[in-house]
Amino acid sequence: MRKTLPTWGGKRKFDYEGSVATGTVIWYGKKPYRAEVTQDEYEGLSKHFNGRMVLMGAPRIPPLDSVGAWLQEHVTRTAIASYVGAVLIHEGYAERVPGESSKIRFK
Repeated sequence: MRKTLPTWGGKRKFDYEGSVATGTVIWYGKKPYRAEVTQDEYEGLSKHFNGRMVLMGAPRIPPLDSVGAWLQEHVTRTAIASYVGAVLIHEGYAERVPGESSKIRFK
C-alpha cells in the first residue's frame, strides 16, 4: 500500500511502499522517478548513525558525514535523502532536531 509524505523540506510530496524494516520503493518527481532502498541499506544507515545527531544532507552535493552523503556512497548517486529522511521520521527511526531544520537524530 502506497503512503504519501512531504519531503524533508516540506515543499513537495512523494509516495513510498514498504517500510524501513522490509525495504522501500520511493516514487518522486513528475515523471515519476523510482528509487529503492533495501532493508540491508536501511540497517547499514541506522547502524552508521545510531544515536547521533547529523546533517540531513538533502542537497545534490551533500556535506560529508551526512545522511545524504551516506546514501550517495552506499545506495544511489541520486539525491534521495529528502525522501529517506521523511520515511525514517514517519516510521519512528529518527526525529527532527527542534530548531535545527537541517539535522536529524537517529534513535
